[in-house]
Amino acid sequence: MKKAFLTVAAITAATGLNIVSANAVELTGNAGLVSNYVFRGADASNGKAAAQGGLDLNAGMFYAGTWLSSVQVAKTVEVLDPSMAAVDVTETEDSGVEVDLYAGFGNTVGDFNWGVGATYYGYTDNVIDPFIEANLSAGWKWLSISINPGKFLSNERDNNIKLDQEYIYYEATAEVKGFYGTAGYWDWDQIKGAPDQSIKSAGYFELGYGDTLTVNNIDLFDYKISYVYADRDLIANDQSQNTLIFGITKNFSILK
Repeated sequence: MKKAFLTVAAITAATGLNIVSANAVELTGNAGLVSNYVFRGADASNGKAAAQGGLDLNAGMFYAGTWLSSVQVAKTVEVLDPSMAAVDVTETEDSGVEVDLYAGFGNTVGDFNWGVGATYYGYTDNVIDPFIEANLSAGWKWLSISINPGKFLSNERDNNIKLDQEYIYYEATAEVKGFYGTAGYWDWDQIKGAPDQSIKSAGYFELGYGDTLTVNNIDLFDYKISYVYADRDLIANDQSQNTLIFGITKNFSILK
């Protein structure tokens, strides 16, 4: 499953699976760079470039893999001065690595495809709370949709009640001759005694084009350029966010 260019670092089986014959086992890898890592509409590298890569195993209808990306998260720290009369606001940046683990089943029958799987999203140095989700997808020719219910595994507590946040992420993608459009929507649900709704339900859309650079019949690398528009509620800002992203990736076969 090649996630290197997906702002999807959701895993959509309908668009990512490489189904091989029932008796075949295939192990592939990928490595790449993006000018900005945007995950489902949200900036995960604070406007900076990110290095990414992964490994994928396909065996008939079964798939499993791991995917990594550098991440950087901006945070605001408020500090009272000694007189307690004023507050200094300092912008800091936490850096770490996103480590995704995923597995599932999928298949293609004629023009139709489907996938059922699960993904764990982990982050080093507690940059972001880890979360898990189920991945349900279906597709027909150039159109694919997915429903991804998930849950953040938060360590935060309020009155000794652990605060876990659940969500359902919906996505639809249309792709024709390298051009594609994706619409995604986060439906958040604060649970287990949370004092307020800290994140509002919101969406984004992405438009882009991707292809392979080939010289003398040799595939050098894949490239992709995309534009992402994110609703202001998604990024917790007063204004919406527009991001132009360019990326390259190299795919290689390890076992075939």
